[in-house]
Amino acid sequence: MRGAAVVAEGFGLKGPRGWAFRGVTVDAAPGSLVTIEGPSGSGRTCLLLALTGRMRPTEGHADVGGLRLPRKMAAVRRISALGPVPGVSDLDPALTVAEHLRERALLQRRFDGSPLDLLRPRAQRAASRARVRAALDAVGLDLATLPKADRTSVRDLERLEALRLSIALALIGEPRLLAVDDTDIKLSDAERAEAWSLLRSIADRGTTVLAVCSEAPDDTITIRTTEEGAADALAETGRA
Repeated sequence: MRGAAVVAEGFGLKGPRGWAFRGVTVDAAPGSLVTIEGPSGSGRTCLLLALTGRMRPTEGHADVGGLRLPRKMAAVRRISALGPVPGVSDLDPALTVAEHLRERALLQRRFDGSPLDLLRPRAQRAASRARVRAALDAVGLDLATLPKADRTSVRDLERLEALRLSIALALIGEPRLLAVDDTDIKLSDAERAEAWSLLRSIADRGTTVLAVCSEAPDDTITIRTTEEGAADALAETGRA
């Protein structure tokens, strides 16, 4: 599936405590890796949620996959998916990997299937299994290498394994835009390099990736936020 272009101009969101972010301008082609770089508390997550149609902006405009925000927020939500976003799309530590995958596949069948699919449940199950396998392959998560294979509880996963699982769950829906929060938190240097390699590979396959981080790699389209909550009015390829 072709990724979603992300275009914004003068994009901002003001809350009860002031501006979460303001003055965001970006122009990213489909299949880009876009990073939102800044310190914690600088509006990074709010910007991520606004660009995926989950928070309503108060200034400027954005187009995601040709859909104008804020008017088309529901439509943008349908073409985007959240990977890990604390407090929004957290994994349940008590559930196993298999239970998470099964639950997401069932939800996908429920909301994406046509009424005719109810007449062919076997085909639907086969399609769901194929989506799950494709998502796991895309993130490089081999269930056989986990401590208890797919019966491993989320609480027993390493941080990078949990990141891969969360992204795989998002990819089951075959989104045009994937959003990932706190990409580089609690990762070693080697794990951080693996995480960015993973996100680049997803973007290379055509899905646009939007990732929050404290320090962006050199080869991304980067939006920088400040401690005051206002984003730089530029998004640039690479670093200055």
